Amino acid sequence: MVKILIVFVVAIAAMLYFLRPATFSTASEATSESVNRGSLQKMAALPSQISESSGIAVISEKGQYATHNDAGNKPNLYIINSKGKLEQTITLKLPNVDWEDLAKDAEGNIYIADTGNNDNKRKELAIYKVNLSNTGSPEAIRFTYEDQKEFPPSKKERNFDCEAVFWHGGQLYLISKDRGQGATAKVYQLPDKPGTYKAKLLGSHKIKAEITGAAISQDAGTVALISKGKLHIFTAYTSPASFYEGTYKQLVLKDAGQTEAVAFENDKTLVITSEGGNLYRYAL
Repeated sequence: MVKILIVFVVAIAAMLYFLRPATFSTASEATSESVNRGSLQKMAALPSQISESSGIAVISEKGQYATHNDAGNKPNLYIINSKGKLEQTITLKLPNVDWEDLAKDAEGNIYIADTGNNDNKRKELAIYKVNLSNTGSPEAIRFTYEDQKEFPPSKKERNFDCEAVFWHGGQLYLISKDRGQGATAKVYQLPDKPGTYKAKLLGSHKIKAEITGAAISQDAGTVALISKGKLHIFTAYTSPASFYEGTYKQLVLKDAGQTEAVAFENDKTLVITSEGGNLYRYAL
């Protein structure tokens, strides 16, 4: 009788265990569990309205992202979810000369980098600061590069295009796209306040690639740059302002195509968009 009772109690305990309510993870925990480290996962195709995604920012822990189209398109920010569904279109009273990237600060402001400069001859470069709760009052951070003397310089010296921006500690960091030789990524700094400035050259890193996007992790311990089909990861630096002097690692994004934009979803997980119209996730 005792043996039967023990078997009965064990069976009841097992049933209660498997029928227990599921526990829920945070968005960042779920993300980490759903992507194998070092793997590229296609999350979704982008909506048809986003024909040439060029920048991305994570705007919600619930899996919401802001993105935009490249030059010649409407001045719209598109809010999408992790399944690629378009949730909102925000039309801004701004020019879209050549929008190339997005950054976000600790207060939730979005920085739109109107910094595309294919021919290296623009003198009206700008980064627009927009608060999503009050999109009718954008602010302009206008600038030129302190080391650019000719507009345009010789073809070999054309390293004043920028498609990659991130924010940290009240400063914006701009990484150049080397159209002259495809060999050097220069790093510039601007304050995140409206005004007209000379972008300060901080340094550079020899990267044989044309950089198209940039992001910094929430703990400021990792900077990710992206180029066509590749990630460029920097760690173990003394300051985000000198990240290019840190430990460098290159990662290949197989079958991702023309990858254009990158953002950190958490300290170890990236979201990426491509001109081919896809949304990806990558776990470092």
